[in-house]
Amino acid sequence: MMRFSRRQEFVAELLGTFVLILLGSGTNCMVTLFSPHVGTLVNGGYTHVVIGWGLAVMFGIVISIRISGAHLNPAVSIALAVCGRFPWRKLPHYIVAQLAGAFLGAALAFVVYHAKWVEFDPQLAYTAGVLTTFPAITGHFLPGLIDQIVGTGLLVSLLFALADLLPQKHTQWLTPLAVSLLIMVMGIAFGGMHGYALNPARDFGPRLFAGIAGFKNTGFAQGIWWVPILGPIVGGVLGAVLYQRFIGQAYHQTGQSGGQDQGSRTGEC
Repeated sequence: MMRFSRRQEFVAELLGTFVLILLGSGTNCMVTLFSPHVGTLVNGGYTHVVIGWGLAVMFGIVISIRISGAHLNPAVSIALAVCGRFPWRKLPHYIVAQLAGAFLGAALAFVVYHAKWVEFDPQLAYTAGVLTTFPAITGHFLPGLIDQIVGTGLLVSLLFALADLLPQKHTQWLTPLAVSLLIMVMGIAFGGMHGYALNPARDFGPRLFAGIAGFKNTGFAQGIWWVPILGPIVGGVLGAVLYQRFIGQAYHQTGQSGGQDQGSRTGEC
Protein backbone atom coordinates (compact mmCIF):
# COMPACT_ATOMS: atom_id res chain seq x y z
CA MET A 1 0.00 0.00 0.00
CA MET A 2 1.33 3.44 -0.91
CA ARG A 3 1.90 5.87 1.97
CA PHE A 4 1.39 9.59 1.63
CA SER A 5 2.46 12.45 3.85
CA ARG A 6 0.06 14.45 5.98
CA ARG A 7 0.53 17.42 3.67
CA GLN A 8 -0.30 15.33 0.59
CA GLU A 9 -3.44 13.95 2.25
CA PHE A 10 -4.44 17.46 3.33
CA VAL A 11 -4.05 18.89 -0.17
CA ALA A 12 -5.88 15.97 -1.80
CA GLU A 13 -8.79 16.20 0.62
CA LEU A 14 -8.94 19.98 0.23
CA LEU A 15 -8.94 19.77 -3.57
CA GLY A 16 -11.52 17.00 -3.64
CA THR A 17 -13.89 18.95 -1.40
CA PHE A 18 -13.16 22.14 -3.35
CA VAL A 19 -14.17 20.47 -6.63
CA LEU A 20 -17.28 19.00 -5.01
CA ILE A 21 -18.49 22.35 -3.65
CA LEU A 22 -17.48 24.40 -6.68
CA LEU A 23 -19.44 22.16 -9.06
CA GLY A 24 -22.34 21.71 -6.65
CA SER A 25 -22.64 25.41 -5.86
CA GLY A 26 -22.31 26.21 -9.55
CA THR A 27 -25.25 23.89 -10.17
CA ASN A 28 -27.32 25.77 -7.58
CA CYS A 29 -26.33 29.08 -9.18
CA MET A 30 -27.47 27.93 -12.61
CA VAL A 31 -30.83 26.78 -11.27
CA THR A 32 -31.54 29.81 -9.07
CA LEU A 33 -29.84 32.93 -10.40
CA PHE A 34 -31.14 32.57 -13.95
CA SER A 35 -34.77 32.12 -12.95
CA PRO A 36 -37.21 34.85 -14.02
CA HIS A 37 -38.11 35.78 -10.46
CA VAL A 38 -37.53 34.71 -6.86
CA GLY A 39 -39.08 31.39 -5.92
CA THR A 40 -38.83 29.72 -9.32
CA LEU A 41 -36.27 27.27 -10.65
CA VAL A 42 -34.98 26.95 -14.19
CA ASN A 43 -32.67 24.65 -16.15
CA GLY A 44 -34.32 21.43 -15.06
CA GLY A 45 -35.14 22.52 -11.53
CA TYR A 46 -34.53 19.99 -8.77
CA THR A 47 -33.63 17.23 -11.22
CA HIS A 48 -30.78 19.47 -12.40
CA VAL A 49 -29.69 19.94 -8.77
CA VAL A 50 -29.65 16.22 -7.98
CA ILE A 51 -27.70 15.28 -11.11
CA GLY A 52 -25.29 18.18 -10.69
CA TRP A 53 -24.45 17.35 -7.08
CA GLY A 54 -24.10 13.65 -7.87
CA LEU A 55 -21.59 14.40 -10.62
CA ALA A 56 -19.86 16.97 -8.41
CA VAL A 57 -19.23 14.26 -5.83
CA MET A 58 -17.97 11.89 -8.52
CA PHE A 59 -15.31 14.30 -9.75
CA GLY A 60 -14.36 15.32 -6.21
CA ILE A 61 -13.65 11.66 -5.54
CA VAL A 62 -11.78 11.21 -8.83
CA ILE A 63 -9.27 13.94 -8.00
CA SER A 64 -8.54 12.79 -4.45
CA ILE A 65 -9.20 9.08 -3.97
CA ARG A 66 -5.71 7.85 -4.80
CA ILE A 67 -4.10 9.96 -2.08
CA SER A 68 -6.60 10.73 0.70
CA GLY A 69 -9.29 8.12 0.03
CA ALA A 70 -11.79 10.87 -0.83
CA HIS A 71 -13.75 11.22 2.38
CA LEU A 72 -14.71 14.84 1.56
CA ASN A 73 -17.05 14.81 4.57
CA PRO A 74 -16.27 15.05 8.31
CA ALA A 75 -19.19 12.74 9.08
CA VAL A 76 -17.59 10.04 6.94
CA SER A 77 -14.13 10.53 8.47
CA ILE A 78 -15.51 10.43 12.03
CA ALA A 79 -17.63 7.35 11.31
CA LEU A 80 -14.64 5.54 9.83
CA ALA A 81 -12.55 6.40 12.90
CA VAL A 82 -15.26 5.27 15.33
CA CYS A 83 -15.41 1.89 13.57
CA GLY A 84 -11.64 1.45 13.49
CA ARG A 85 -11.34 1.90 9.73
CA PHE A 86 -9.42 5.17 9.91
CA PRO A 87 -6.79 6.45 12.39
CA TRP A 88 -8.01 9.07 14.87
CA ARG A 89 -4.73 10.95 14.58
CA LYS A 90 -5.59 11.87 10.97
CA LEU A 91 -8.99 13.36 11.77
CA PRO A 92 -7.78 16.94 12.47
CA HIS A 93 -6.03 17.53 9.16
CA TYR A 94 -8.77 15.76 7.18
CA ILE A 95 -11.56 17.84 8.74
CA VAL A 96 -9.67 21.12 8.41
CA ALA A 97 -8.96 20.31 4.75
CA GLN A 98 -12.62 19.49 4.10
CA LEU A 99 -13.82 22.74 5.69
CA ALA A 100 -11.20 24.79 3.83
CA GLY A 101 -12.02 23.15 0.50
CA ALA A 102 -15.74 23.77 0.98
CA PHE A 103 -15.13 27.42 1.92
CA LEU A 104 -12.93 28.00 -1.12
CA GLY A 105 -15.28 26.18 -3.50
CA ALA A 106 -18.20 28.35 -2.40
CA ALA A 107 -16.04 31.47 -2.65
CA LEU A 108 -15.00 30.75 -6.23
CA ALA A 109 -18.58 29.96 -7.27
CA PHE A 110 -19.61 33.34 -5.84
CA VAL A 111 -16.81 35.10 -7.74
CA VAL A 112 -17.76 33.41 -11.03
CA TYR A 113 -21.45 34.30 -10.68
CA HIS A 114 -21.02 37.61 -8.85
CA ALA A 115 -22.31 39.87 -11.65
CA LYS A 116 -25.48 37.83 -12.04
CA TRP A 117 -25.81 37.43 -8.28
CA VAL A 118 -25.91 41.16 -7.51
CA GLU A 119 -28.36 41.65 -10.36
CA PHE A 120 -30.65 38.97 -8.93
CA ASP A 121 -30.23 39.93 -5.24
CA PRO A 122 -28.41 43.29 -4.97
CA GLN A 123 -28.44 43.36 -1.16
CA LEU A 124 -27.57 39.66 -0.76
CA ALA A 125 -30.63 39.52 1.43
CA TYR A 126 -32.18 36.15 0.60
CA THR A 127 -29.86 34.00 -1.53
CA ALA A 128 -27.44 32.45 0.97
CA GLY A 129 -29.37 29.24 0.35
CA VAL A 130 -27.69 28.99 -3.05
CA LEU A 131 -24.49 28.21 -1.13
CA THR A 132 -25.73 26.58 2.06
CA THR A 133 -28.81 24.78 3.43
CA PHE A 134 -31.93 25.79 5.34
CA PRO A 135 -34.84 23.91 6.93
CA ALA A 136 -38.10 23.45 5.06
CA ILE A 137 -40.07 24.13 8.27
CA THR A 138 -39.06 27.61 9.41
CA GLY A 139 -38.46 27.98 13.13
CA HIS A 140 -38.40 24.24 13.85
CA PHE A 141 -35.08 22.44 14.32
CA LEU A 142 -36.28 18.90 14.98
CA PRO A 143 -37.63 17.93 11.52
CA GLY A 144 -34.36 18.96 9.85
CA LEU A 145 -32.28 17.28 12.53
CA ILE A 146 -34.16 14.01 12.11
CA ASP A 147 -33.75 14.31 8.33
CA GLN A 148 -30.00 14.79 8.63
CA ILE A 149 -29.55 11.93 11.10
CA VAL A 150 -31.58 9.46 9.05
CA GLY A 151 -30.21 10.57 5.68
CA THR A 152 -26.56 10.59 6.71
CA GLY A 153 -26.95 7.33 8.62
CA LEU A 154 -28.25 5.64 5.50
CA LEU A 155 -25.59 7.32 3.36
CA VAL A 156 -22.68 6.20 5.54
CA SER A 157 -23.96 2.65 5.95
CA LEU A 158 -24.23 2.36 2.17
CA LEU A 159 -20.76 3.85 1.72
CA PHE A 160 -19.40 1.19 4.08
CA ALA A 161 -21.23 -1.48 2.10
CA LEU A 162 -19.71 -0.18 -1.14
CA ALA A 163 -16.25 -0.15 0.43
CA ASP A 164 -16.65 -3.79 1.45
CA LEU A 165 -18.19 -4.84 -1.85
CA LEU A 166 -15.96 -3.22 -4.46
CA PRO A 167 -12.74 -5.11 -5.28
CA GLN A 168 -9.58 -3.17 -4.44
CA LYS A 169 -8.25 -3.29 -8.00
CA HIS A 170 -11.42 -1.64 -9.35
CA THR A 171 -11.97 0.86 -6.52
CA GLN A 172 -10.53 3.92 -8.23
CA TRP A 173 -12.99 3.86 -11.11
CA LEU A 174 -16.00 2.06 -9.64
CA THR A 175 -16.18 4.04 -6.40
CA PRO A 176 -16.71 7.50 -7.98
CA LEU A 177 -19.52 6.19 -10.17
CA ALA A 178 -21.21 4.19 -7.42
CA VAL A 179 -21.04 7.02 -4.88
CA SER A 180 -22.30 9.49 -7.49
CA LEU A 181 -25.41 7.38 -8.03
CA LEU A 182 -25.81 7.04 -4.27
CA ILE A 183 -25.70 10.82 -3.80
CA MET A 184 -28.30 11.27 -6.53
CA VAL A 185 -30.74 8.87 -4.92
CA MET A 186 -30.12 10.45 -1.51
CA GLY A 187 -31.06 13.80 -3.00
CA ILE A 188 -34.18 12.35 -4.58
CA ALA A 189 -35.21 10.71 -1.30
CA PHE A 190 -33.95 13.18 1.34
CA GLY A 191 -33.45 16.52 -0.39
CA GLY A 192 -36.30 18.57 0.99
CA MET A 193 -36.37 18.80 4.76
CA HIS A 194 -32.98 20.45 5.22
CA GLY A 195 -31.57 21.16 1.81
CA TYR A 196 -29.60 17.98 1.02
CA ALA A 197 -26.65 18.67 3.34
CA LEU A 198 -25.53 15.27 4.77
CA ASN A 199 -22.06 16.77 5.20
CA PRO A 200 -20.94 19.29 7.86
CA ALA A 201 -18.19 20.70 5.62
CA ARG A 202 -20.53 21.08 2.63
CA ASP A 203 -22.81 23.23 4.80
CA PHE A 204 -20.58 25.08 7.27
CA GLY A 205 -17.76 26.05 4.89
CA PRO A 206 -20.10 27.81 2.44
CA ARG A 207 -22.19 29.23 5.31
CA LEU A 208 -19.06 30.75 6.84
CA PHE A 209 -18.13 32.26 3.48
CA ALA A 210 -21.66 33.64 3.09
CA GLY A 211 -21.33 35.39 6.44
CA ILE A 212 -17.97 36.91 5.52
CA ALA A 213 -19.22 37.93 2.06
CA GLY A 214 -22.08 39.92 3.56
CA PHE A 215 -25.13 37.72 2.97
CA LYS A 216 -27.95 38.68 5.30
CA ASN A 217 -29.74 35.34 5.69
CA THR A 218 -26.88 33.04 6.71
CA GLY A 219 -28.77 31.17 9.43
CA PHE A 220 -26.32 32.14 12.17
CA ALA A 221 -28.74 34.63 13.73
CA GLN A 222 -31.57 32.10 13.58
CA GLY A 223 -29.44 29.43 15.23
CA ILE A 224 -29.97 26.79 12.56
CA TRP A 225 -26.31 26.45 11.57
CA TRP A 226 -25.65 23.55 13.97
CA VAL A 227 -28.33 21.24 12.54
CA PRO A 228 -26.37 20.16 9.40
CA ILE A 229 -23.26 19.76 11.56
CA LEU A 230 -24.57 17.71 14.47
CA GLY A 231 -27.16 15.75 12.49
CA PRO A 232 -24.74 14.27 9.92
CA ILE A 233 -22.12 13.44 12.57
CA VAL A 234 -24.63 11.63 14.78
CA GLY A 235 -26.28 9.95 11.81
CA GLY A 236 -22.98 8.94 10.26
CA VAL A 237 -21.76 7.29 13.46
CA LEU A 238 -25.08 5.50 14.00
CA GLY A 239 -25.16 4.26 10.41
CA ALA A 240 -21.57 3.05 10.59
CA VAL A 241 -22.01 1.28 13.93
CA LEU A 242 -25.22 -0.44 12.85
CA TYR A 243 -23.66 -1.55 9.57
CA GLN A 244 -20.58 -2.90 11.35
CA ARG A 245 -22.67 -4.70 13.94
CA PHE A 246 -25.11 -6.45 11.62
CA ILE A 247 -23.32 -6.69 8.26
CA GLY A 248 -19.67 -5.67 8.36
CA GLN A 249 -18.47 -8.02 11.09
CA ALA A 250 -20.01 -11.07 9.46
CA TYR A 251 -18.73 -10.01 6.06
CA HIS A 252 -15.15 -9.64 7.23
CA GLN A 253 -15.23 -12.77 9.37
CA THR A 254 -16.02 -14.86 6.30
CA GLY A 255 -13.26 -13.19 4.30
CA GLN A 256 -15.62 -11.85 1.65
CA SER A 257 -14.47 -8.23 1.78
CA GLY A 258 -13.36 -6.64 -1.47
CA GLY A 259 -10.18 -5.44 0.16
CA GLN A 260 -11.31 -2.22 1.86
CA ASP A 261 -10.39 -3.22 5.41
CA GLN A 262 -8.31 -0.11 6.00
CA GLY A 263 -11.44 1.92 5.29
CA SER A 264 -9.71 5.01 4.00
CA ARG A 265 -11.08 4.63 0.48
CA THR A 266 -14.74 4.94 1.19
CA GLY A 267 -15.65 7.96 -0.89
CA GLU A 268 -17.81 10.95 0.00
CA CYS A 269 -21.35 12.30 0.33
